[in-house]
Amino acid sequence: VQLGESGGGLVQAGGSLRLACTASGLSFSVAPMGWFRQAPGKEREFVAAISGIGRSPITTLYADSVKGRFTISRDNAKNTVYLQMSSLNPEDTAVYYCAARPWGQGSPDRNEYNYWGQGTQVTVSS
Repeated sequence: VQLGESGGGLVQAGGSLRLACTASGLSFSVAPMGWFRQAPGKEREFVAAISGIGRSPITTLYADSVKGRFTISRDNAKNTVYLQMSSLNPEDTAVYYCAARPWGQGSPDRNEYNYWGQGTQVTVSS
C-alpha cells in the first residue's frame, strides 16, 4: 500500500490550501481515510477522517480545532482523498499526513490506521 500526499506549501493567514492523497494497493473505496498533522515538538494529532462506502452513509469526523474551516472528501474513481483547508492560521502550520485502514469507520485514533504517507508541509505565515 502506498499513500502520496500533495498540495502543501506556504500560505498567508486567512488563505486556503487543498491537500490531496492518492492511494494504491488497497481497496480504496471501502477504506476509511484520515488526515493527521504534526507540528514541531508536538505529537501527531487528528485532523479529519472519512469512512469508506458500505451499508452506512459516508460519515466524516473533524477535530474541534478545524471544524467549520476544513473539509474532507474523497473521489473513489481517482483513489484520492482531499482536505480543503480554509481560514488558515499560523497554528495550522505542520506536516500533514494521510492515513488509511483497510475497513471500518473513520477514526480519530492514529493507532487504528495501518498505512501512512510521507507527509506534506503546510506553513501559514502571519
